[in-house]
Amino acid sequence: MESKDRILIVDDDQEIRQLLVDYLLRNGFDAVPAASGRVMAQMLERHAVDLVVLDIMLPDADGLALCRDLRTRSNLPVLMLTARGEEADRILGIEMGADDYLVKPFSPRELLARIKSVLRRTRALPPNLKPDTQRCLVFASWKLDTATRVLTSPAGVATPLSGAEFRLLRILLDHPNRVLHRDQLVELIHGREAEPYDRAIDVQVSRLRQRLQDTGRESGLIKTVRGEGYVLAATVEGLPSCE
Repeated sequence: MESKDRILIVDDDQEIRQLLVDYLLRNGFDAVPAASGRVMAQMLERHAVDLVVLDIMLPDADGLALCRDLRTRSNLPVLMLTARGEEADRILGIEMGADDYLVKPFSPRELLARIKSVLRRTRALPPNLKPDTQRCLVFASWKLDTATRVLTSPAGVATPLSGAEFRLLRILLDHPNRVLHRDQLVELIHGREAEPYDRAIDVQVSRLRQRLQDTGRESGLIKTVRGEGYVLAATVEGLPSCE
């Protein structure tokens, strides 16, 4: 019998928790509730979880801080829930490591679609990457730990990447010295269900450049090829470990 994906629903609103748990159970998932950050930690210790649906406003913790802490220890996918729909809030959620962001009120059907999308994206590695033998990717004196999503600078400074940053960098590292068009990046990052993300790709590249301390558009590590897309100008080496 095929095992079901287990979704942890973290929200202090009992009605919302139960509604989402019941809906996911009816649609082929295993779902467990948590009313606080403390209960969330307990559930993660007791159960194998495939994705966390995490509300930003909790009675005992800041959901963004919980997401950031979880990202430093795990690559478990996180979908943030919030009543705030401002662009700055959504960007902050992604920067803290969230894989997606859904604004209340929303329909359970939309949440289900987002959950399926995030699970597909996080499990769809580029075909020629072998995580068991290439946990550490080294390029231009930088190191990316593919298990923890931590990027380490040549000076030894370690920075956890958000879900979007990690996926984009993985794709570029998998295709070094090759021009990738924006539509190719959209397809690889967001899948076939992607909406118009072309300008968002430019924003993600800009943020990744900041992570890499890369200021040159044409002469830097991630080069812009006018009218085409982007190219990672570096040799990439795969190692079993970043240690």
